Order: sequence, then structure tokens, then C-alpha cells
Amino acid sequence: MMAMKFGDGRDWFLEKRFGMFVHWGLYAINAWQEQEQQRLSIPRQEYEKLISRFNPANFDPDAWIDLAQKAGMEYLTFTAKHLDGFCMWDTDQTDYKVTRSPYGKDVLAKVAEACHRRDFPLCIYYCLVDNHHPSYPISGKGHALKQPEPDDVPNLEKYLGYVRKQVRELCTDYGKIHGFWWDVNQLDHVDPSFNAMIRELQPGVVINDRGFSEADFGTPERDWVKSIDEDLEFDKLVEACNSVGKESWGYRIDEDYFTTVHLMRGIANMFAKGGNYLLNVGPDADGVVPPQAVERLEKIGNWLGNVKEALYGTA
Repeated sequence: MMAMKFGDGRDWFLEKRFGMFVHWGLYAINAWQEQEQQRLSIPRQEYEKLISRFNPANFDPDAWIDLAQKAGMEYLTFTAKHLDGFCMWDTDQTDYKVTRSPYGKDVLAKVAEACHRRDFPLCIYYCLVDNHHPSYPISGKGHALKQPEPDDVPNLEKYLGYVRKQVRELCTDYGKIHGFWWDVNQLDHVDPSFNAMIRELQPGVVINDRGFSEADFGTPERDWVKSIDEDLEFDKLVEACNSVGKESWGYRIDEDYFTTVHLMRGIANMFAKGGNYLLNVGPDADGVVPPQAVERLEKIGNWLGNVKEALYGTA
């Protein structure tokens, strides 16, 4: 494998190979799909009413980390903002945020505190499509609404200013961040200054390839990239991502789950070739990881504990 050590704080990513992805937000309430707003063409004013129902009494980030460690996972990537634009932290840039919900607390702050206390690396996911922000230039592409809402005033420069301020918050207000995970850059925009800002604020951070410029690692998703199976080794750093459920990354009440054997095969394939693996769970509206996911992660942990030496450091 071509990937060598960075020779700086990013080297943690070459040692901790298995991470927990957590998709959690308003979409857990209806328990259908994290893309429900655009897939079902729900008007923004209707969808945003979900904020009045967000009050996860049993949310406990330590329980998430406990489960991750049982699975043999060594870091956590948390969805701070997904397609719906709802912010899971106390941002100063919008009122569409978790601290305005009945729950009233900064979810990301709680996740970060638990991760820092337990020396468990935290990475932050940030979606560039924003189906709530009136300045986001909606173009009708796959993950965005089909057309702007009546009061929208699409303005790329203004939206990018919003993104920059939010990213600065995320990289300033929550202690050490180990990774930044961009998603869904449908703007076809290139601007290296965003990643440069992240690196300045968070030395040692690894950044994925879905943002506005150069990246530290690739992010093949699910089983869609055939080269993952065909290549005998990777010529760049790779972190494959998949979810325990076939239909959704967020919580889905009638989810069709992958078998544990299928997930273990994918993990083994990546590890044997020198890649990382990010496996997602979607907690329910109460903040609890569903039992089907818990069962799979615990079995994966038992298996990995027995075979880890054969899979790590082989490429």
C-alpha cells in the first residue's frame, strides 16, 4: 500500500482503523429516512415543526462509546448537520438548532465532553447541502429539494459565509477534533481556504474528500464502489463507510438490516488492504441505538477481538 505516515498529528488515523458513524437528528422522530424532507417533498415549514418534538430523555453519549468499544471501534464520527440543515450544536448562525428544541441542550457538546473524557477521538460530519437555509442555491440535484421555497433568495457567496462561520464554531468551541467529514458537495465549488482554516484551527485533523478541495482520504460508500473488492491494495488512504441498515443511515423503524456476516466481510476486506472502516448506527428519537444494531456491533466486537492481529498491519 502506498499510504505512508503523515509524520504529524494525523497519524492517529493510521493506527485507529475502525470507527463508529452516528447519524442522528430530527429525522429520527418520524423513523423513516434521513433524507425524508426531500424524498417526500415535505414543505420546509412543515418539516421544521419536528423541532418541537425533539426531546431525547435517554440520550447518553457514554452509552454510544460503550457500544463502540464493545465493537472494537476506536473513534466516533458525529453528524453535526445533515441535509435538513438542523444543527445539533448551539450555533450562533441560526435558530434552527437543538438548543431551541424542548431538549434544550447542546448535543455535540455532550458528545465531545464524553469523547474527551474517555480519550476517544471525535470527528465531525458536516453536510454542504442545506434544505433549510434560504440562501442555499437549490438546483434540484439528488439530495436537495426539487426547487427553492417561495421566500428563498439563493446566494452562493452568502451561503458559503454561513458555512465558514459554522465550521469555525465546530473547530473552535468543542475542544480537540480529530477529523472533519464533509458530505454532499453538489455546488461544484472549489475553495482550498475551508480546509486550510480547519487545519489551522485543529492541527492533526484528517479531512475527507467530499469538501471543496484536497483531502487526506477517500470515502467509498456502502458496496457501490466495485474497486474496493477488485483492488488488491489501495494507492491512497481510504475509509469505507456503511450502515448496519440497508435502507437508511438515520433510525428507521422497519429497517432491513445487513447480516453480521456481511458486515464482517466488508470490514475484513478493508482492513486486509490497509483501509479504515466507518460503520454507522442511527439512534432512535430518544437517543438509543436500536437493539438490532447493538446485537450486530457486539458480535462484530467478539469476532474482531479474535482476528484483529491477522487484519491489522497486513497491507
